[in-house]
Amino acid sequence: MDILALVLLIVVLGVLIFLHEFGHYITSKKFGAYVYEFSIGMGPKIFSFKRKKKNDPTEYSLRLFPIGGYCAIAGETSEDDGMDVKLKKNEYMCNKPIWQRCIILIAGVTMNFLSGIVILFISALIFGSVDNASYVGQVVDGYPVSKAGIEVGDRILKIDGKSAKTWDKITLLLNYKHKSDTYVFTVKKPDGKVVDYKVKPIISKNEDGQEVRTFGIGQNGKRQRGLWASIKNSFAKFISIIDSMWSVIVNLITGNLSLSALSGPVGVYSVMGEAAHTSIDSVLFIAAYLSINLGFINILPFPAFDGGRVLFLIIEKIRRKKMNSKVENAINTVGFILLIILMIVITIKDILKLF
Repeated sequence: MDILALVLLIVVLGVLIFLHEFGHYITSKKFGAYVYEFSIGMGPKIFSFKRKKKNDPTEYSLRLFPIGGYCAIAGETSEDDGMDVKLKKNEYMCNKPIWQRCIILIAGVTMNFLSGIVILFISALIFGSVDNASYVGQVVDGYPVSKAGIEVGDRILKIDGKSAKTWDKITLLLNYKHKSDTYVFTVKKPDGKVVDYKVKPIISKNEDGQEVRTFGIGQNGKRQRGLWASIKNSFAKFISIIDSMWSVIVNLITGNLSLSALSGPVGVYSVMGEAAHTSIDSVLFIAAYLSINLGFINILPFPAFDGGRVLFLIIEKIRRKKMNSKVENAINTVGFILLIILMIVITIKDILKLF
């Protein structure tokens, strides 16, 4: 076991979870909603405490499993939340205006997005950053891209008709399932001319027996430095990561991408292990990516996610009537169970990969 990777992963996840839940916590306090417990981790309680301030009744906890956390707010769906604490009407979240409840729900996502951008900025400021725009920086002689006629300095606009203006998107598109062995690259030449190139990659198999397509193309690895470049590239990378994550979701639904492309805790541990023994820059990128990923997943309009609960608020606003709390809780429970099942399947897949 790679102890360094494990420690780094626990620390990074702990910080990201703390920031997410702190977003919910601080906005709840701001709007006067009662918070029963602020917890980092799930499962059995390791220790907890309450602050001595009379106006802060919240219990602060650290729990055994570092796979999540929660901010238990009074009346998240109704006043009947099973807690034996007498509260005023305005201390229940469900009695707050919709706009306040919405802010409380998206505050965690906001914290993760901001944290991701800040980490990317700090990394770029210290180590420099690579321009993610889809300019061709490397072409290997004798390989498919070179044979097709694509040259260094060209800019890739589309692959098979799909927008590919960043290297993140290019990497994804070249790994999706393909109806044929020929890819169509739409390229803008330095003189402004737009040309389509047909590229047939070299297909081989890796150690796991999976197909690997080799094109012989890469980006310019030269690092840009300076304050403005760091700001510009950190925001550009953030937008690119979000775009890539959305593309993954869409292609999972359409079947162009299989579940094998997803990673759970074990897969993330493996990636963190590689990063830990590569460079601090790599660790910072993984931390930023995980932070943005945590925010992105939580904003999806799926039951049990913050985005799913925001969707219920939108429905409530349209209907001008509160959702039935029992129905809402039941839907969220089913959603949570489905997520647990998915996580178990992905984790088993990641473990099998190790062997």
